[in-house]
Amino acid sequence: MKNQIGFTLIELMVTLTVAIILIGIAAPSLSSLYEAQRADAEIRKIQQTLQQARNAAISFGVRVTVCPIADNQCSDNWQSGLVVFSDSGTINAIDGSDKIIFQTGPFSSQDIVSYNRSSVRFFPDGLASGSNGTLKYCPGSATSPNSRAVVVNQAGRIRFSTDKNISCAE
Repeated sequence: MKNQIGFTLIELMVTLTVAIILIGIAAPSLSSLYEAQRADAEIRKIQQTLQQARNAAISFGVRVTVCPIADNQCSDNWQSGLVVFSDSGTINAIDGSDKIIFQTGPFSSQDIVSYNRSSVRFFPDGLASGSNGTLKYCPGSATSPNSRAVVVNQAGRIRFSTDKNISCAE
């Protein structure tokens, strides 16, 4: 008799069944891992954008505003992304000699981004008086355990929140 090389149909079916069961167990934890990584990356992008805005205000000696824009005005839709611009004319509006310094793309449509004000403003001395608050990023749902936040204080200092239970629910 010749030796047969290969798998029998039963061996192949058992191997596929075991593989499908293992993938079914691993998939939910992988989606949670992806959500956590996405939240970390996006909150770092937000923090860096705010830091860049503060640096621009100090360097150029002008008021710099960060907000989502709709019709050249700041809007409350933080989901649409951030626009950093010099704001020498009407507050919270791009007009006259205002220049866009930096712009981010929109955030994932699955995620919630919220801030307790319509904009963050940095003055030429780096202060954020009157626009301090907590910008929250909640991946997937308003009460996601992977939610992250950035805190802007009156002095313009930007830091990551250390809170463990961040919620985007109003």
